[in-house]
Amino acid sequence: MSAEAPDRKSRADEAESDQDVCEGQRPALDLTSVPQNAKRFAADRTTNKDVLVSAKTGGREPTSLQAAKPRSIVTLAGIQEVSRRAYLYKGTKTILMQNKERWGSRIGVILAVMGSAIGLGNFLRFPGLAAKYEGGAFMIPYFIALLLLGLPIAWLEWSMGRYGGDKGYHSSPGIFRALWKWKGSPYFGFLGLLVPVGIYMYYVFIEALCLYYAFLYLTGGLPEFNALSGGTPFKDLFAAATGSGGDGTLFSGSHPILFFVLVCFVLNTGIIYRGLSKGIEIVTRVAIPVLFVCAVLVLIRVLSLGAPDPVNFPERNVLEGLGYMWNPEPRNKTFMESLLNAEMWMEAAGQVFFSLSVGFGVIITYSSYVRRNEDVVLSGTTSASGNIFAEVALGGLITIPAAFIFLGPAGISDSTFALGFETLPQVFQAMPVGNFFGFLWFFLLFLAAITSSLSMLQPAIAFFEEGLGLERKTSVTFLGLITLIGTGFVAFFSMENKGLGYMDFWVGTFAIYLLAMLQVLVGGWFFGAEKALEEANRGSYLKLPPWVAWIWRYVSPAFLILIFILWIQQELPKKLEALESDVTMQLTVTFLVVLSAFFLILISAALRRWRKQEKEDL
Repeated sequence: MSAEAPDRKSRADEAESDQDVCEGQRPALDLTSVPQNAKRFAADRTTNKDVLVSAKTGGREPTSLQAAKPRSIVTLAGIQEVSRRAYLYKGTKTILMQNKERWGSRIGVILAVMGSAIGLGNFLRFPGLAAKYEGGAFMIPYFIALLLLGLPIAWLEWSMGRYGGDKGYHSSPGIFRALWKWKGSPYFGFLGLLVPVGIYMYYVFIEALCLYYAFLYLTGGLPEFNALSGGTPFKDLFAAATGSGGDGTLFSGSHPILFFVLVCFVLNTGIIYRGLSKGIEIVTRVAIPVLFVCAVLVLIRVLSLGAPDPVNFPERNVLEGLGYMWNPEPRNKTFMESLLNAEMWMEAAGQVFFSLSVGFGVIITYSSYVRRNEDVVLSGTTSASGNIFAEVALGGLITIPAAFIFLGPAGISDSTFALGFETLPQVFQAMPVGNFFGFLWFFLLFLAAITSSLSMLQPAIAFFEEGLGLERKTSVTFLGLITLIGTGFVAFFSMENKGLGYMDFWVGTFAIYLLAMLQVLVGGWFFGAEKALEEANRGSYLKLPPWVAWIWRYVSPAFLILIFILWIQQELPKKLEALESDVTMQLTVTFLVVLSAFFLILISAALRRWRKQEKEDL
């Protein structure tokens, strides 16, 4: 069987750019002198990469090889596996690459990370906080936290992820192992599995709720209501949709929300099943632009409303609504009194933290699939900028002015669910062509939710693949069963939405903070801030300045630790008191502890597997 010898230099450069070179080995891919009597490799025409096709020997070409339409075929003797991603010809420096999953393009990974970050927090939680702290005053600590906390940590996670991916790891346990040279470091990576999987369990329920409301608007199934005359029919609708009247209410009959939960569950599973480039990337390439189009259309309609009732409420107009959002002067206190509010600074930092998906374990996994010299600084900045635009320029300008115009200052609630599912439906009912724009609004919320939920299982899938040797299909099926149990838990314990609320707090707040602090400490101290800076600037057009390393090492950890200490002082006693008496909270914590123990056991098994492979490579 003849071999077509590729150009040594071009192939070597390609291997380097594709992060496929094993550490300590030079990429020499000239295969002309290799003996022809063992494992089969093929260079695919489209990718120009050497791909392991079959472990069998013999003279016949396997069917899979024929399907791949190889440019050249080479059989090799004496092949050994290197770092779970390449094969080294013994006694030489020749390295043959194993095909691995990657993003199809830079814009693909940017949109995927942007999709993970852009969620319900952008369009509901952020406007709620801005309204709570009277708009403009809140924006000052928000942007300060963005510059000192959000962007720097996002850059750090992109750098950590790419470095881990270059070492053959794509999950938090593996990446921590590559970054932190301590034998126990992978165990801390369980938080990088627990956080996204735990959030996914209740996020799917909220996602289904958005899709359900969009369906009601599309079919005309909402109650008739005149916002200017008063009344609260949408509060009852929300209570019925979530089963907040009692535990198990949603399972007592054929409740429509369960159908939409199943639809969302199947939709997420099907997309994730197809992988990164063929599933998540394709969906986000379509969903993110559509999301922005829907948001812009709704924004244009809100800004064109003027004063819906100029006779009775002339002060309720667009300009006054925008003023409520952006005026830095508070109405009930001085500007300096507002800025000295420690709670506002804590919540502003938390909002930046959550809206950028920092501390979710998603960015380091997504960035581990980028190429070796990919510009992670630009990618991180672009994805963060898109998220901030969606949050400030779209979410804030739609929600608060719309609610102010129809309901006045008293109608603007600081509750995420109340604002999104009780207040805004009143607004759309009173708006001309309101059903159409109500549908657009909840459809964009659904798109924001599903692009976020798609990212949440990839960290665990990557771990099952690299740590346990499972195929993607098996990993997705396994995780689907686990998360279905968690989603069922949230749907069953629906009394006052306690199941959802407790899961959101213990996973979506408490565990996120722990993971974020851990990632900053690992990146800034155990891996090294200077080394992380060098890694970030590799391949970047716009280099990060040296002072960013100082922020990683000192400012960000201090900020996060201070917030955590203040939370322990102010809120932990209340949580512990509630834990003693609230059965639902006890069950929630128990469920999360069991899930954590499960991940720790799997990490232990993965460590044994990794160590065995490394011994075989020596």
